[in-house]
Amino acid sequence: MEMEGDGTETADAYARYEAIASSLPTSACQGLGAAAYKNHRGFWYPAHQMAPTLAVRDTFVARPTDILVATLPKSGTTWLKALVFAIAHRRVHTPVADGTGQRRHPLLGSSPHDLVPFLHYVYEKHRSAAVPLLEAMPAPRVLAVHAPLSALPASVAGSGCRVVYMCRDPKDALVSLWHYLRKANRPGATAASLEELLAAFCDGVSPFGPAWEHVAEYWRESLARPEQVMFLRYEHLKEDTMGSVKRLAEFLGCPFTGEEVAGGVPEAVAALCGIERMRSVEANRTGEYGVHWKFSNSAFFRNGEVGDWKQHMTAEMAQRIDGIMDDGPRIK
Repeated sequence: MEMEGDGTETADAYARYEAIASSLPTSACQGLGAAAYKNHRGFWYPAHQMAPTLAVRDTFVARPTDILVATLPKSGTTWLKALVFAIAHRRVHTPVADGTGQRRHPLLGSSPHDLVPFLHYVYEKHRSAAVPLLEAMPAPRVLAVHAPLSALPASVAGSGCRVVYMCRDPKDALVSLWHYLRKANRPGATAASLEELLAAFCDGVSPFGPAWEHVAEYWRESLARPEQVMFLRYEHLKEDTMGSVKRLAEFLGCPFTGEEVAGGVPEAVAALCGIERMRSVEANRTGEYGVHWKFSNSAFFRNGEVGDWKQHMTAEMAQRIDGIMDDGPRIK
């Protein structure tokens, strides 16, 4: 029996979520190497993220001032986290260099994943202590999820907090995931081949998939609640970064002022969050991220190019993915 929480947990509550997760259906596909997927209400989750996802749904209480960054894995998450953080906190942490040409900004000293933590990561790492840690965060809290919309706490919609969702060409996302998983630091794990990942993806078995259902949920919600849910495409962000940065600021309720535009603040945000700039930050070149699985922070910065799938997939592989995604909703 699943629990419905009110924002509090007892000391053994997280263990109960682990028990629930262990009882859920497991995929035959080992698309994450040695790790299995768990199915909950039609979506597949990496097994180690199932319990924290359930705990988030039942115990996280969203605030009206919260900002949630939502993506499928390898869809530009790191870039979007950096952009949203820089925009939302620019009054406290200016992205513009000072009189000496120096910038003292959190993104120059910390990983975007530390500044904008995944909710499932906070729960996986801190278990029942996650709730008070999150409650202690000052507003606006900028947090991230990979979970489908239907798995989010009811308070996300009820509070009116803002959700920024970004999707990416699934062919590029799948290739990026394949490269990423090969860098996983987990004893006994065997990286799946690209062909194996693709076959599982087309069966709907992928991290937080089926991908087409994940995208469709957020797309429909963005149409129903455009003031609370913004839908972005990675390709559009790459093509028109400045326009996207300005639209993000407007959606987040903190549009750039005329003075900021004249002072080059939007351009400074874009430059601060560019892949080459972030790749050069010490925190993004060293250290590891993760609890159950460990990844080098550098694994989050490969190339970020649009159309890189052409270097790795055959035409037949691409057509198979396109055919499945084309059966979904028409997303502009």
